[in-house]
Amino acid sequence: MKDFNALNHIFEEALLKEINQHGTEISFMADDIITDYQDQIKGVPIILDGAIKVMREDFNDGEMIMYFLTKYDTCALTLQCCMSKAKSEVKAVAETNGKLIMVPISFVQEWMKKYETWRNYIIKNYDKRLKEMLNTIDSIAFMKLDQRLLHYLNEKVYVNESKSLDITHQKIAEDLNTSRVVISRLLKTLENKGIIKQERSIIKLM
Repeated sequence: MKDFNALNHIFEEALLKEINQHGTEISFMADDIITDYQDQIKGVPIILDGAIKVMREDFNDGEMIMYFLTKYDTCALTLQCCMSKAKSEVKAVAETNGKLIMVPISFVQEWMKKYETWRNYIIKNYDKRLKEMLNTIDSIAFMKLDQRLLHYLNEKVYVNESKSLDITHQKIAEDLNTSRVVISRLLKTLENKGIIKQERSIIKLM
């Protein structure tokens, strides 16, 4: 029997028993693709440990981060696909090593009717993800790229629990859907201002 007692502060005992019975624990490594575009959604993830970034594809085959999922989060867009039986419109990529519980799609709506703690959990996550998506839209519409870059770096520091980030300029450019040359220039500006320090592929926030 699987041990999901880490969730006992979120879900009632009866629901925990069902999660133990029907949920599948999955370990992942950094950069693993958890869900890809057009995948048929078969379950809803609950993050037990680690972090996952959720990406959205643009019309020019580029990608941009929508939000990060961290401990005890689930993905609102995955939930939406479950409800409508649609294929995935996002890509979920592991930011760090970690593990999750995959809840089969057949139980998602059943538990909404059956368990108040599950309803509250789903509603809370919908609300949180909506706010994060609105923040992403606002950043694109109203923030300059240097502000978006600094916000991105701070988010990475938070989910990785480290001020030292092992990441290339190219990878940052891909995540922010811009060019490596632009990112390199902006990072140099931030370094000159004493906000970051760069050492090869390491970026350290000061």
